[in-house]
Amino acid sequence: MTIKGSKKISRRGFVAASAGAAAGVTLAAPPAIAQGNTVWRMQTHWPAGNWYYDEVFVRFCNQITEATGGELTVEPLSPNAVVPTGEVLNAVRRGLLESAFIYPAYWIGRIPAAGHLNGHIGTWQGHEEMDMYYFEMGAIDVIREAYAEQGVYQVGPVSYSGLTLWANRPLQTRADFAGWPVRSTGAAGLVLEKMGAAPVSIPGGELYQALQTGVVDGAHWGATATAWGMNFQEVCTHIVEPDLVGQLNGEVMVGMDAWNSIGEEIRATVNAIVRATSADAAAHFLYRDYQFKQEFVNNMGGTLVRLDDEAIAAFRTASLEVVDDFSAQDPKYSGRLGEMLHEFMDMTGRT
Repeated sequence: MTIKGSKKISRRGFVAASAGAAAGVTLAAPPAIAQGNTVWRMQTHWPAGNWYYDEVFVRFCNQITEATGGELTVEPLSPNAVVPTGEVLNAVRRGLLESAFIYPAYWIGRIPAAGHLNGHIGTWQGHEEMDMYYFEMGAIDVIREAYAEQGVYQVGPVSYSGLTLWANRPLQTRADFAGWPVRSTGAAGLVLEKMGAAPVSIPGGELYQALQTGVVDGAHWGATATAWGMNFQEVCTHIVEPDLVGQLNGEVMVGMDAWNSIGEEIRATVNAIVRATSADAAAHFLYRDYQFKQEFVNNMGGTLVRLDDEAIAAFRTASLEVVDDFSAQDPKYSGRLGEMLHEFMDMTGRT
């Protein structure tokens, strides 16, 4: 779904280490598979037909194929094409799927460090800060260790911009969250529970009806722009500001056997395109967020409501409590990641 007159994602090339520049490609069918080439089937949780399925996911898969000259062909697969979304980690680990472009929150019960990959409420406020935590402070190395125990290589995060909370009531104070039935997942759901809300998990395909019929009174599905692709604007009356997470992340993961089967130069290309896609998508989603919020208010009668300062502070406190809970449950990985995050908060003056 697109806003009339909106621009497509830019076609600038991606510089891949030792592999030259990967030019943008069209968003039609995936490129033909050359005889004898390596093929990765990459499943996502994003429903086909949403604007970002093609503009971000399919384009990403095609860029890898183009950048490697077809040596590695990535086939984009819609949700449930091979396995249900909740089984993707196992499928990648076992080789039923070679790879996935998906959401880390699904695995935090099995890989608590995935919560740190997803992003935490009240922490980083932009893509550069997020990258600093992962790639300068070294968090991605710890996360990769945790995923490797599951037989999976964690390539890295792909930013979806922020985490927008949609509601059918004007949430402004902490008291407004008491007993609030909200669809939520991952660390955000744990934080909302600490805020007094009543989070429930609902599959994406059932979410529209759940909001429409009042099974839940609000939800989040990535940024404003990603939720727009799920038609939240039709069944919600409010968008809560500010976004709970400044930069929310998906992930690209590959089975360890599939990762080790490709050469060093192709691995470098994949790593570089994932990082470049994250930066590109962050700006793209943010631009769309602003467009869709204007559309929501000006043309659909929606309302932007802002949390008061006390509620914002309470969210940050609850979020760091969740971080510490992860650290206690998983000192080997989440403990180290939690220490890094507290260091980040001290450096940025947010403790």
